[in-house]
Amino acid sequence: MKELHAEKKLGPVLPNIATLLIKNTERFGEHIVYREKDDSGVYQNHTWDELYLNVQRIATGLENEGFRPGDKMVIFSRNCWEMLELQLAVMAFGGIVVPIFANFKKDTAELLINHSDAEWLAIAGEQQLANLSADLKVKKIYGFHVDSDKRLPQLVPFNILIQQEPAEHSRLKFNLDPDTICLNMYTSGTMGIPKCVQLTHGNILSQQAALDILWDVDEHDRFLSYLPWHHSFGGIFELFTALYNGATYSLESSYGRDVKSIFENWKLVRPTIFFSVPKVYQSLYEMTNDDKEAQDIFFNSGLKFIFTAAAALPEKLSNEFEARDIKVIEGWGLTETSPCCTLTDPDIKRETGVVGKPIPGVSIRIADDDEIQVKGPNVMVSYYKNDEANADAFTEDGWYRTGDVGAITPNGLKLISRKDRIFKLSNGEKVIPTDLEKAIEKKCHYVQYAVVSGSGEEYPVALIFPNKKLLENPDYSISPEEGCFCPRSLNELGKCLTGCMHMANNTIGQKFAKVKSAAIIMDELNLDDRTLTPSLKMAPKNVVEKYKAHLKNLYGDEVPVDEEVYIIELDKKHK
Repeated sequence: MKELHAEKKLGPVLPNIATLLIKNTERFGEHIVYREKDDSGVYQNHTWDELYLNVQRIATGLENEGFRPGDKMVIFSRNCWEMLELQLAVMAFGGIVVPIFANFKKDTAELLINHSDAEWLAIAGEQQLANLSADLKVKKIYGFHVDSDKRLPQLVPFNILIQQEPAEHSRLKFNLDPDTICLNMYTSGTMGIPKCVQLTHGNILSQQAALDILWDVDEHDRFLSYLPWHHSFGGIFELFTALYNGATYSLESSYGRDVKSIFENWKLVRPTIFFSVPKVYQSLYEMTNDDKEAQDIFFNSGLKFIFTAAAALPEKLSNEFEARDIKVIEGWGLTETSPCCTLTDPDIKRETGVVGKPIPGVSIRIADDDEIQVKGPNVMVSYYKNDEANADAFTEDGWYRTGDVGAITPNGLKLISRKDRIFKLSNGEKVIPTDLEKAIEKKCHYVQYAVVSGSGEEYPVALIFPNKKLLENPDYSISPEEGCFCPRSLNELGKCLTGCMHMANNTIGQKFAKVKSAAIIMDELNLDDRTLTPSLKMAPKNVVEKYKAHLKNLYGDEVPVDEEVYIIELDKKHK
């Protein structure tokens, strides 16, 4: 097996979250730790002193109400000041935080609450309250922005905890062992039912000690942030990078949904560091492209680096940042690894698919079947209540099996695919669908999602989901390639995309891996039917299951379908 080890050694690691809080409060005191807009749209500032005092109050209040170290608190909320205070208090008191997606419907929300075995719950407001049953078995529900409900007598306002006077002696547990579990985080569930990952104080803080060696982040930095805290990218990687270094974290008021709002907040915050996914960077760039003043704001001189995950930043856009001496950093990891395992070196020319070298303390190896395996202080304890998943999670010698397939290159780890996405055709040939999916999505910005399927069939086919908003309101100012035009209907998109599909196919070396036909489906993937995960990633298995009638039609059947569809035939002899 090929192994790749960190080039720098991991130094001292803080033992627990309580220690992090007291050390940073002593260092930064009146420095602003967090900013959030009020109802009038004005950013309100919160200092380290305020945060630490409220954490002490909450810990005292929770203890008075019967909460004990090891107890679990589900937080069913969007990012907000109250959520930050509560989750840090629970962790620092020795409890376990279980964040879940704020927009989950009742079935999913209660499935996770019940699965977690939590007896304590906090909710944001009326939206979450409407998705709770009257017979929910929890001791207490704290409402951030809702006070009471006749159906749920255990619901009380969260402010009763803030109003507590801190105990004479701190209730925070400064002697907690680093191996104490403090966070149960559900995975995105891109390939099925979410798994509950159990993470420790040491998992989270070892990662920050490693990152501290690799990049320059301090109390003078400003984060503009929208990534949700129920997901590891935002809730562990980004949030704790800001907290650990004493930087100021400003919440983006549209939660990343509105590019105009992001830019307006960008003007107010002037971030020095920004964590996001490529589609948001692309949208911001396109919006500011024709406005010199807006571009100067977006590419502001204080912006030290941007971090991108989920997919590679398009080369053209990456070059725009690098031309202005703004570093572009990519990384790779999973919720199970807290999440970061590798980072790219911004001083090395980026390669598609290469996600860098291991961070200090982390080692990577490639198994005989090309699966990436990880070892380090960032690796989870186990999955909660999931014996089947735990049985396959680790090798006999203690390496975590990531389920990703990759290779080691001179510049670091190269990602190839998810192991369970690779399928065999009827002739036994293996197809890596992600290669073609990325090529299709990269070729046309009217394509929002693409999934390639064909397990057990003679050849692969593709389901393509267009960006309906862009199709209904074409933007003639953006065009990815010379000669590309802006289609205004599904029929126009189908004709246009036929040529692009041929070109995407040509990026695939093996003839058997090229798609023979594709269906452009005028429908939107969404959270409710689980075709999208809470982090807005496509859930391929669920997409294939929902649209299996379209797949049958691509293989020659004539099954009625509800959605408007355009069929692209790239190899008529197979039809």
